[in-house]
Amino acid sequence: MQPRNMSMSGVVDLAAVKAAGEAKAKAEQARAEAARQGGSAAVSPSALVIDVDEAGFERDVLQRSAEVPVVLDFWAEWCEPCKQLGPLLERLAAEYNGRFLLAKIDVDANQMLMQQFGIQGIPAVFAVVAGQALPLFQGAVPEAQIRETLDQLIQIGEERFGLTGIAVDAGAPEGGAEAVLPVGPYDALLEAALSALDAGDLPGAIQAYKNVLADDPAHPEAQLGLAQAELLARVQDLDPTAVRRNAAENPADVTAQIAAADLDLVGGHVQDAFGRLVETVRRTAGEDRDAARLRLLELFEVIGADDPRVTAARQALARVLF
Repeated sequence: MQPRNMSMSGVVDLAAVKAAGEAKAKAEQARAEAARQGGSAAVSPSALVIDVDEAGFERDVLQRSAEVPVVLDFWAEWCEPCKQLGPLLERLAAEYNGRFLLAKIDVDANQMLMQQFGIQGIPAVFAVVAGQALPLFQGAVPEAQIRETLDQLIQIGEERFGLTGIAVDAGAPEGGAEAVLPVGPYDALLEAALSALDAGDLPGAIQAYKNVLADDPAHPEAQLGLAQAELLARVQDLDPTAVRRNAAENPADVTAQIAAADLDLVGGHVQDAFGRLVETVRRTAGEDRDAARLRLLELFEVIGADDPRVTAARQALARVLF
């Protein structure tokens, strides 16, 4: 398979879905054929993460992409960032419960696939949806950005290709899934972070949370604490009146809008903060757009992925991006 439109300049490049009509028809045909043969059986949670090689790519990736988005994790044993990203992707595959399939590809053993995807460095993450290849991101990126990417990927799979995922047998053993859960405990480090916050020592709190994340990059409490501490550090020296006046007088100034959004969130105006940045993403491009989008993802992390305001803002962001 030769991937199409494989630019690595940002999160999900939907230009790669320009053949959506044809791909959707093929996906529907494949699902109809599976239904005639009795449908797809439920899989165990451990089957949501698979190792793929060149020989099995057609069967394990292209064919499966007719029923579920397949996320490709290109990695190698010698790659240190891969050792952080891989377990995080595996944990998310279990959490998303069949909404996507994670296929891990060892680049040392699969040089042809690496060349076909035009990979210049690892870790590199792609997706195949209804036979169409999409670049997702390269390098070890924050979990919030990965979740945003996956949510957009799943939304596109559902809306444009009718992909509803695969059924997971909740009663089946999860195999190695326990291995990717956060390790610990980190009570002393987390207590140090809270003590620093109480004392107004934001740099100390930030460092304490980073100490946890250096050992366990996916630790949810440390991720949340770090996002909140960094937000407080950004706004502590701001003049709210001047920042808001500057944002009102300069709607095209991305830096001004980002600063105002930080103040909005600290002041409890969550939807105002999200709305401001979504609108900024809508009317900008290039580095300005990336700056606004990334700050929005950071603010999502402060509030938490399960908050309905975050869910609504994610959907709004997807609409203005694509």
